[in-house]
Amino acid sequence: MSVRGIIMATYLQVENLTKSYGDRILFSQISFHINQGDKIALVAANGSGKSSLLNVLAGKELPESGGSVMFMKNIGVAYLEQDPVFDPGMSVREHLRRANKKVFKAITAYNTASGSGERKKLEKAISDMDRLGVWNYDQRMDKILTSLKFGLAGRSMGTLSGGEVKKVAIAALLLQDAEFLIMDEPTNHLDIEVIEYLEEYLSASSATLFMVTHDRYFLDRVCNSIYELEDGQLYTYRGNYRLFLEKKEERIANRAAETDKARNLYRRELEWIRSTPCARTGKSKSRKDDFNRLKEKIQLSDNERKIQINAGVARLGGKIIHCKDLSFHYGAECMLKDFSYNFQRYEKIGIIGGNGVGKTTFLKLITGELTPDSGELQLGQTVRFGFYRQEGIQFNPGDTVFDVVHDIAEVVTQADGGQVPVGTFLNRFLFPPPTHQVRVEKLSGGEKRRLYLLTILMRNPNFLILDEPTNDLDILTLNVLEEYLEHFKGCVLIVSHDRYFMDKLADHLFIFQGDGIVRDYPGKCSEYYRTLSIPESKTSERKKEIRHTPVKKKITYREQKRMEELEQMIQELDQEKAELEKVLSDPARPLEEITGASVRMGEILESLEKNWEELLGLEDQRVCCSQ
Repeated sequence: MSVRGIIMATYLQVENLTKSYGDRILFSQISFHINQGDKIALVAANGSGKSSLLNVLAGKELPESGGSVMFMKNIGVAYLEQDPVFDPGMSVREHLRRANKKVFKAITAYNTASGSGERKKLEKAISDMDRLGVWNYDQRMDKILTSLKFGLAGRSMGTLSGGEVKKVAIAALLLQDAEFLIMDEPTNHLDIEVIEYLEEYLSASSATLFMVTHDRYFLDRVCNSIYELEDGQLYTYRGNYRLFLEKKEERIANRAAETDKARNLYRRELEWIRSTPCARTGKSKSRKDDFNRLKEKIQLSDNERKIQINAGVARLGGKIIHCKDLSFHYGAECMLKDFSYNFQRYEKIGIIGGNGVGKTTFLKLITGELTPDSGELQLGQTVRFGFYRQEGIQFNPGDTVFDVVHDIAEVVTQADGGQVPVGTFLNRFLFPPPTHQVRVEKLSGGEKRRLYLLTILMRNPNFLILDEPTNDLDILTLNVLEEYLEHFKGCVLIVSHDRYFMDKLADHLFIFQGDGIVRDYPGKCSEYYRTLSIPESKTSERKKEIRHTPVKKKITYREQKRMEELEQMIQELDQEKAELEKVLSDPARPLEEITGASVRMGEILESLEKNWEELLGLEDQRVCCSQ
């Protein structure tokens, strides 16, 4: 059968879905279906209802009367929330063991059956464990965590950073083996290497995807369709991000032409409706109704606005920032070592590096929030910083949108030198008058980010420092922000995991390599990552490397002997494990033998894990010593 002749099953059918937030309608009577194998990105302006739609699909929120969400029977659905929920006292390993409900249920049943002494229950439990691959579940868990560059799984969830929580949430999603994945901003807070791993995984996966993302490279490489939510309606585009832009431009042009025609007709109808009072009493009801529909059509088009960033920039002199031999430590850890650089007018620099290597520390040193341990930092007299922090906007409980901006200034200087009231500036950032008295805590995550950006730019900075500015901002806002920054008459420092954003703006890169070392790379972000030779991180390949790579010389004799002992112990445990698996899968064995084998299997798996951790630790020492 040809590819065109294959009919894919419909995994999700949505009919007449409506969702409101107070008096505001997020979407109205939308219907769509998603077929097996579809990989769909949902894009929309902040506050349009993207997360609300995902919550309805995932069953976290109920649809309003008349709407329905129907998944194909017996398919698994997994949901990656933007803000994952977890028990802070639970270990990462225990949290992930509970991620796959079928596996957790099988483990629980197995433990119960092992203690009951009932042979039939134990046989069924073992059969379920075999069928679900539970015996290797922890190994698969470790493999995924290693690919996500996550550390020890014994840590408690409450001790993790935001980025680490996101990695655990992604691991939990992948461990569920669901046929349908719903994902809300999966790349937020992740390093670029981890994003690229997730790209490869999802691209190769047979799972059906429906996700919200602002990462345009990620979207382009993973998704084959784009859904756009605008003015409460859903528009479908089959293809990549470039095709989406082309088709959207066509749709806007067509609507503009329709609107021009409607305006001309509206003007004629308005002249007619304003004619003499005596004549108006005799006018037909149908013509008045037509007039009202025209008016609504024009108003709807007028609502299709985009953010306008035209904030002024304070004059920037010739001397910007001169750094000479700057160094800084947190305790014994070196975050910056002998850094020297003279910033030039209008340059735009991207900053990349792993977690904890000193990127945010560097930003705080530049702005004077931290004092270097040694070295010299000279700041030009005209420099005016605008520091957009990763943690976002800070506000007092009960503050309204207008309160936040009015506390900064009553008027804002524009790019042409003119001034506008702060209310007008709010309108240009898509905060119309009805939203001015809305409390900030009621805004969506993206709306808070947009308001935060407004508060930075209304101060007219000439040296912008942007620490993860793309988190939670919609693609439309990012497009406008990029256009503004491309022509920004000042300096820009950007820390971001968004490769598209960095490629578009950064002239060169500061690569934070760890131990305080910073390298100046004269190229684009994507070019730099293409040049890297990323070592394999898969546990199985690393095991093979240890077995077959001769031990190098600069470790002690005692350490070498211990490594040889561990390798021998692991080999023996692997052999015993294989024999036990035969016992556990043979229903003819006596109950006592099966029970003993299951207990011993648990001991072996625990021993293997400990031995591999010790061996890998010694291997890391060996590699470090050999360098």
